[in-house]
Amino acid sequence: MKRLLVYLKEFRKECILAPLFKLLEASFELLVPYVVASIIDVGIGTSNGQHVIKMGLCMILLALVGLAAAVTAQFYAAKAAVGFSTKLRAALFGHIEDLSFTDMDQAGTSTMITRLTSDINQVQSGVNMTLRLFLRSPIIVFGAMIMAFTIDVKLALVFVVAIPVLAVVVFGIMLITMPLYKKVQGGLDKVLTVTRENLTGVRVIRAFHQEEAEKKRFQENNEGLTGMQMFVGRISACMNPVTYVIVNAAVMLLIYQGGLKVNVGELSQGQVIAILNYMSQILVELVKLANLIILMTKAMACADRVASVLEIGTENAKSFAKGQVKEKGAEDIGKKGEAEQAGACLETYVGASAKDRKEASYLIFDDVSLKYRGAGQETLEHISFRVQKGDTIGVIGGTGSGKSSLVNLIPGFYPVTEGRILLEGKNLSEYDEVELRRRMGVVPQKAVLFQGTIRSNLLWGKPDATEEEMWRALELAQAREIVEGKEGKLDEEVAQNGRNFSGGQRQRLTIARALIRQPEILILDDSASALDYATDAKLRQSIRSIKDRTTTFIVSQRASSIRQADQILVLDDGQMAGIGTHEELLADCSVYQEIYYSQYPEERKGVAVNG
Repeated sequence: MKRLLVYLKEFRKECILAPLFKLLEASFELLVPYVVASIIDVGIGTSNGQHVIKMGLCMILLALVGLAAAVTAQFYAAKAAVGFSTKLRAALFGHIEDLSFTDMDQAGTSTMITRLTSDINQVQSGVNMTLRLFLRSPIIVFGAMIMAFTIDVKLALVFVVAIPVLAVVVFGIMLITMPLYKKVQGGLDKVLTVTRENLTGVRVIRAFHQEEAEKKRFQENNEGLTGMQMFVGRISACMNPVTYVIVNAAVMLLIYQGGLKVNVGELSQGQVIAILNYMSQILVELVKLANLIILMTKAMACADRVASVLEIGTENAKSFAKGQVKEKGAEDIGKKGEAEQAGACLETYVGASAKDRKEASYLIFDDVSLKYRGAGQETLEHISFRVQKGDTIGVIGGTGSGKSSLVNLIPGFYPVTEGRILLEGKNLSEYDEVELRRRMGVVPQKAVLFQGTIRSNLLWGKPDATEEEMWRALELAQAREIVEGKEGKLDEEVAQNGRNFSGGQRQRLTIARALIRQPEILILDDSASALDYATDAKLRQSIRSIKDRTTTFIVSQRASSIRQADQILVLDDGQMAGIGTHEELLADCSVYQEIYYSQYPEERKGVAVNG
């Protein structure tokens, strides 16, 4: 919770004024039993009607002032709580946006959604109620006890015994329920995960007729959450009856002892009524305090969960910001003297003329390995290759061979475990993240469009793009006909996730979004899988025709998509199985031969006949 208090700094005034006005309200409330005692003893006891009217007007005045103080306190408390949650939610969302892919993979989408919504709402309610009641309730409780001492010391001793017993009950239940509420929120995460999977995968569920199985899975998680909530609810529910029993026992004792004292003339009836009123105030405030503590327990559990997300280490972002990535692979290579070749390349690139730089290696993978956090083994092992500026690089391999993992290293989505990646002779870890990503155009496997218009989606690639640039990018991505066929053209509405477009249309629009920024490096991660062969071929041809050619990485399962690439990287189980042109690999690389001939079996027959 301390981690989150920084977001309350801007609301210091509200955090001070809200409790102060609540204390003012409490002070006026503590005077009411005294006024009631005066009405009974002086007004009614002596049949003094004027005194009754006078004290009655005094009570009304106390009520009005107390009401004004309460409304003011609640205004400031609400302002502080809502402002706090607004800033916290914005900070958490910004933090999530800055997380590396590794951290996002570890945390999970459903967890992030729960933290941003349910958890922060609970924290907001906790802050609001704390500012309103956390000081008011103790002041009423101890103030009532002190006021009782001013009336009669012996009767007030009942308060001295009752209040500590009540405190033990209240705080004991709080200590028991706090960890349980954390488990309840964890159960909520599971229910949300199942719900999200079912909503996003509803077509797959129906295609495999798994509705009943998914209903059963949801029911199990839902019943588990319900069971935890009922268990902690039963414990929390014990607070009110136990506190009522203790307070009512104290009231019975006060009435008994007070009656005896009135009978012998030591106390007046009004004084006994005042003491009973003070005990009633204590009862009401302790019930409020008990409910507040339950709410605070939930809020603190949720605050810890929110803070845990804020504390997730953004290792990748930090490495780019500070340039502090330590590649032990590079250090080992240096010790062995094998880094001299990469160093020579760096010197060649930096010291060369503009003309000569075209001949130097633009991008170098130097003995790069990648192991995902928590994974049992490395996803990529000792990958080394060089790329000239403007080259087209094809990446092919079986499912799970590490194709996407390899291209995700180039924009710095994941930090390398060993080795290093050099861009224009400079280690990627030394680049500013914003500068590096600005030079990239990435089209992921899953085509993602955002709700809005075609124009607003294209502007993600280049915020200041002109219409001419938009149409040029659409033409290069073979998407011009899609937009021209829409009634709204560039201002055609795009539904959430681009649901009103087909898979192939979404892919072409996402490619246009990447091309509009005229990136130095374009990464197409199996982003043309929904295109027919003719459109795919036109797309590759248009990309190769770009002036000041872009260095392009094409990840594909189709051999035809990467056949004309300047270099083809063949991956097999995270290792480099081969590198070269199509003809070279077809002659020497068994993995590439297997992939290619499985797609073009007639050519295998031709080779066999000629042989």
